[in-house]
Amino acid sequence: MLKFVRLTRSWRIRCTGRHTGSVSLYHERLPFRQYATVVQPVAASIHRPQIQLRSYQEECIEAVLRHLELGGKRLGISLATGSGKTVIFSHLIERVPEPTQEATQTLILVHRRELVEQAARHCQNIYPDKIIEIEMGSRHATGVADITVASIQSIMSGDRIVKFDPSRFKLLLVDEAHHIVATRYLDVLKHFGLDEESQKVPDNQCPALVGVSATFSRHDGLRLGAAIDQIVYHKDYLDMIEGEWLSTASFTTVQSGADLSKVRSLGKQGDFQTGDLSKAVNNDETNQITVQAWLAQAQDRNATLVFCVDLAHVSSLTAMFRRFGVDARFITSDTPKQIRSERLEAFKNGKFPILLNCGIFTEGTDIPNIDCVLLARPTKSRNLLVQMIGRGLRLHPGKQGCHVVDMVASLETGIVTTPTLFGLDPSELVDHADVASMASTKEKREREKQREEEAALGLESPPVDVGDLKNLAGNITFTHYDSVNDLVEDTRGDVYIRQVSQFAWVQIDTDRYMLSSGGGDTLKIHRDDPGDERPWIVTSVAKLPEIYGSKSPYARPRELARVNEFDEAIHAADSYAGKHYPFRNIATRAPWRKYPATEAQLARLNKSRPEDQQLTQENTTKGQAADMITRMIHGAKGRFDKLKQIRRKTEQEKQKRQELQEKMSRHQIQVGPVR
Repeated sequence: MLKFVRLTRSWRIRCTGRHTGSVSLYHERLPFRQYATVVQPVAASIHRPQIQLRSYQEECIEAVLRHLELGGKRLGISLATGSGKTVIFSHLIERVPEPTQEATQTLILVHRRELVEQAARHCQNIYPDKIIEIEMGSRHATGVADITVASIQSIMSGDRIVKFDPSRFKLLLVDEAHHIVATRYLDVLKHFGLDEESQKVPDNQCPALVGVSATFSRHDGLRLGAAIDQIVYHKDYLDMIEGEWLSTASFTTVQSGADLSKVRSLGKQGDFQTGDLSKAVNNDETNQITVQAWLAQAQDRNATLVFCVDLAHVSSLTAMFRRFGVDARFITSDTPKQIRSERLEAFKNGKFPILLNCGIFTEGTDIPNIDCVLLARPTKSRNLLVQMIGRGLRLHPGKQGCHVVDMVASLETGIVTTPTLFGLDPSELVDHADVASMASTKEKREREKQREEEAALGLESPPVDVGDLKNLAGNITFTHYDSVNDLVEDTRGDVYIRQVSQFAWVQIDTDRYMLSSGGGDTLKIHRDDPGDERPWIVTSVAKLPEIYGSKSPYARPRELARVNEFDEAIHAADSYAGKHYPFRNIATRAPWRKYPATEAQLARLNKSRPEDQQLTQENTTKGQAADMITRMIHGAKGRFDKLKQIRRKTEQEKQKRQELQEKMSRHQIQVGPVR
């Protein structure tokens, strides 16, 4: 079957498929009004494969169409790895309405070669009657194809983007859209009239933008709001596991003993500096612990994907696995394409049990037979952690879930671990814990926090059974503050929230966090009744102008949100802060926070401090001083008195338990030396 296409520019046809009839067009200086011949498979009618959408995929598409109908233009989809983002992309193409008769084209934008070819193949299968082209490296698209799949690096190289006429496009799809606020992406959005400034122009005729990511957040302080206006659908990997759309998972954390105290962090991104991290992690002792952990925990697994720090770490850890008699192989960015394909295919077919990599398989990789993920590289990025775990969560015939083995290093540097994803402390150690048990542990920790709150209010705990005293010994610990100044200086409570948020939140009490605008306005996240269906509350307090003459300089607190989860509260509060507070005043990584503290700050903090504990500009930054003042203003003295009361009561109970244990130990018989 021949199909004649009238081209509006001077283009010539080049046949690229001997049997499939696929073509590509390339530019040549020919007279205008040329006709091109597109060869299609010889058939009475074009057969289009039918794909049955999953229920959530249909829900997602409906959500996008609904928001487009309401006038939305820059939309985000938050979907777990393995949810079938490409399927959703491809079905959106035909269902998004054409705003004008000419605006019929679609551009799919990705950032890696593998993703370009994967998306193009999928679209060709779904739309055999459409012209699909690739813009990548030496492959140049015409700019007039029905669907163009482009790598971000190539489309922004030279003037290659000029041939894409914005008025002819109805849809721009961006995969792994957490990258979308990088400069190259923003330049593409500007070309298509999708940047922030263009969106302010009335009746701006631009295509719709839909970005999808499994990790819609940034660790480097860049605002996703510069490109995406609204997340219209969300389903994370826990939802997908519960719905049996992803593989079940179990988690084990193993302390590697690696010391990260001297590992520096990258400037904007905030994750560990690769060279420093490799020096800390890539040594015989740590690598041997990693291999032994795999042998003890996951030797029965068929396909283990290992994430390393860098090329040197890949080489050393592969050698260590082989020293223990394990057939381990690797793929890196330097691996030749042919060898890479052969090795990956062999791994998929079960020819060897362990594949090591560094930064190759974190995004857009489909290896569904992976049933174990070994995290041999620590990270401070929650996004990276989720991406790595997601590699093992795809369904596969005969696969009995995925075991995630997390090699946990020292925690003082803000590291995130698998328990962090469940709202637990990064230091929580788990062994073959599934999703349900991790959630149960979280509930237990929350109940424990509730008990501490009750103790702080002077409520008596239920009496302890004498038989349980041995099991209880050492399980409960309290932080000891010698003075209120020690409490003000304690920043450990800020670590987790600043892993999730880009803003400088300060913990002012148990489950209470404060963010100051720098101009008197404040936001507070706190938990009300733990038994309530939506216990987390976000409130704002505005400072009143002096002209109001009120007795109080502040307006009454205004409730902004009431939600179920702590992370949801952070998201709601951050959205409000991002719109109403100056970004430089609240950003954790704002340059001013590293400057020396001001004289006014030091005077306020040193007023209640002994002479030998005075803070100075040499030992205190402006950001540290601001955080301490926030804690001081918002109840540090009352909290210190409350903790002092708890400590006194705890020490009394501890002494009673020790006396009872000594009495009971006389009647205990244990295997081993008699003491």
